[in-house]
Amino acid sequence: MATIKEFEDLEIWKLSRILCNDIFKLASNSELSSDYKLFNQLNGSSGSIMDNIAEGYERNGNKEFIQYLSIAKASCGETRSQLYRALDRNYCSEAEFEHIKNQTLVISKKIAAFITYLKRSDFKGSKFNQELWTLNLEHWTLNIEPWTLNFELW
Repeated sequence: MATIKEFEDLEIWKLSRILCNDIFKLASNSELSSDYKLFNQLNGSSGSIMDNIAEGYERNGNKEFIQYLSIAKASCGETRSQLYRALDRNYCSEAEFEHIKNQTLVISKKIAAFITYLKRSDFKGSKFNQELWTLNLEHWTLNIEPWTLNFELW
């Protein structure tokens, strides 16, 4: 298993980024770009997938991460639903539709599997890792590679 040090290391974030770019390319090469409402909804919901994965990861706690992953998974469904409207309005071909729809399905399944993994994990998040901080009467130090922060208590 790979070590995850940043949200950019997560496969689900990488796949979400590809999906977001594919939707933007679809809009740029079709009349979808002139349907501002639908384009903005598709662009927003697909971007929300990757953004919620990133934001949840940066919360440093599994419960919060799971909550944001759930929102990201819901955004996959929202994107897929909006994609049907793009198909129905002839903004994309059946092949383009199927390709992007399958991307949303894969990402959604991978997010669901990751949520299940996190729920079963004993690790509750880096903010709960007692080895990351030490406290004494004069100051406390937070050691997170590559930074060490020292704060004086008054």
